[in-house]
Amino acid sequence: MAGIETFDAVVVGGGPAGATAADDLARRGRATLLLDRAGRIKPCGGAIPPALIREFQIPESLLVARVTSARMVAPSGRRVDMPIDGGFVGMVDREHFDEWLRERAAASGAVRRAGVFERLERDPDGTAVVCYRGRDGREGRVRARAVIGADGANSAVARQAMPRAEEVPCVFAYHEIIRSPGGGSADFDGARCDVYYQGWLSPDFYAWIFPHGETTSVGVGSASKGFSLRGAVESLRAATGLAATDTVRREGAPIPLHPRRRWDNGRDVLLAGDAAGVVAPASGEGIYYAMAGGRFAAEAADAFLATGDPRALAAARKRFMKAHGRVFFILGMMQRFWYSSDRRRERFVAICRDPDVQTLTWQAYMHKKLVRAKPVAHVRIFFKDLAHLMGLASP
Repeated sequence: MAGIETFDAVVVGGGPAGATAADDLARRGRATLLLDRAGRIKPCGGAIPPALIREFQIPESLLVARVTSARMVAPSGRRVDMPIDGGFVGMVDREHFDEWLRERAAASGAVRRAGVFERLERDPDGTAVVCYRGRDGREGRVRARAVIGADGANSAVARQAMPRAEEVPCVFAYHEIIRSPGGGSADFDGARCDVYYQGWLSPDFYAWIFPHGETTSVGVGSASKGFSLRGAVESLRAATGLAATDTVRREGAPIPLHPRRRWDNGRDVLLAGDAAGVVAPASGEGIYYAMAGGRFAAEAADAFLATGDPRALAAARKRFMKAHGRVFFILGMMQRFWYSSDRRRERFVAICRDPDVQTLTWQAYMHKKLVRAKPVAHVRIFFKDLAHLMGLASP
């Protein structure tokens, strides 16, 4: 293997998880290669909470819009507004946001390289060799003491390094980035996210209209095979007066429904982001959790590089689940129950009218912590939810 480049860590995938991991490792003085497939943009509503902006030092110049409310639309057409009291959710365009993260990693010392991961080999002493196809079509090969797979829900790194890993069920998401309508559009608000819980738009998830300043994301998700995501977006655009608006680009991708049970191969490979399955159930939120997972992966990889003990890699999942596992469990239960029929979706939107629900939902989303400070509110919500579950409350 004489003459082959050697890195402490090779990060495969330059989305929020991979770019964050590469940045953190480079800042820790580790020789890091960030291998990213050029031109890939993930379909995403683009919402980032204040916790992300604060924890990952995101400049406000990257925010293309500030959302101050959400509107939930029930199967009946009932609309429930959920204003954010005294705050906002930042909106980003993934095309520019992800590139900024990659540039930051490079500025911290990571080597950026465009290429598609192909396979993982081993040199005679057992060190991992990452084989990839460059933009010029030629094969490249680099040695890596540690490999972080942040290459999406259908992670090729996971399939290579962890062939017995479980298959993670996915929601398939599709959206169209369109030019935002002008001021004459009566039903569009550039400071509001619209979420549609209607079976004709998605039988098991939801559809959305999220403003991005000059552009807007119109999308839908579903795990139902054979359901036409493009047809649903076309219908949503037609129903909301957005059919004639110019389309900038179209994107689609699978989104995992729950974290993998294992994120490392017990040797030198670790997963992060969608590859690890860290997308919040029910909401589909992924940017914050991808970056949090990328940071935990970097810290675990750094500990492994320092000690040579592969058991250090398992700390990434343990720390993530300790911080966010309870939220993921609750959201997963919500999705399985409330999204299962239009009747239940109607009641779910009705629950969202409650001021206690709105306050606690926004506090948990904005700060990424379950709120414990209002026990009386939690008790009220419990009994209201119980009434809806038993059909004793009007939808």
